[in-house]
Amino acid sequence: MSELTVLGSCGAWPEPGRACAGFLLVHEGFRLVLDLGYGVASRLFEHCPGGRVDAVVVTHEHPDHCADVSALGRARAYGLPDEPRIPLHCTPGTVRRLEALEPRPHPTTIFDVFDLGPPREVGPFRMTTFLLPHHVPNYGVRLTAPGLTVAYTGDSGPSPILAELGRDADLLIADATLQGPSPEETPRLVSTASEAGYWAERGGARRLLLTHFWPGSDREVSVAEAREEFSGEVLAAEEGTHVRLAG
Repeated sequence: MSELTVLGSCGAWPEPGRACAGFLLVHEGFRLVLDLGYGVASRLFEHCPGGRVDAVVVTHEHPDHCADVSALGRARAYGLPDEPRIPLHCTPGTVRRLEALEPRPHPTTIFDVFDLGPPREVGPFRMTTFLLPHHVPNYGVRLTAPGLTVAYTGDSGPSPILAELGRDADLLIADATLQGPSPEETPRLVSTASEAGYWAERGGARRLLLTHFWPGSDREVSVAEAREEFSGEVLAAEEGTHVRLAG
């Protein structure tokens, strides 16, 4: 059995008692972290003491998705200095942010950095990425292993590409920053809960996990709005939630 643990669920900044974007996906004993925003590292260490993870994927360079990569790096550099470097799949902008935050030890001495764009094998997964509309380059991530597909948008405005990202996925983790009617301004760079449901339905995803809630949002409202568009199970990301997966 595989499992996804929600480490953080807020967009922009963390509400009290919560954290920003972060998920731990465990499959066949392989521990893969998806994003490490503000406040995520301490929650990760509850599950992976000392930062013993097998790979990290960061969708884009905004600090609510990458700031605590630095904390993980410190834990490994000072707490487990003899451990091998952690594979880090991210954008060049993410590396620049981490370098500015902590130039010594340099991120590349702790992490084995890979460009997030090209498809590649990551442990038991085949990872493919989809460039999605956002303020900075943001890659949706699709992770496939025999009998299991998990997709994650990072941050994204509404786009038909979301349907391809989540095509027949066992679980789609989707940006649901906003509530209510779709804003009229263009370009659109984050999504509403209804839009997350709409594109999950178009892609045939089996389950939908809403995340990246704007601080203060009533998450039950977001779930209700997504259910108007999506016929499968809709969940709201909550710190500490465990989602069991097939595979």
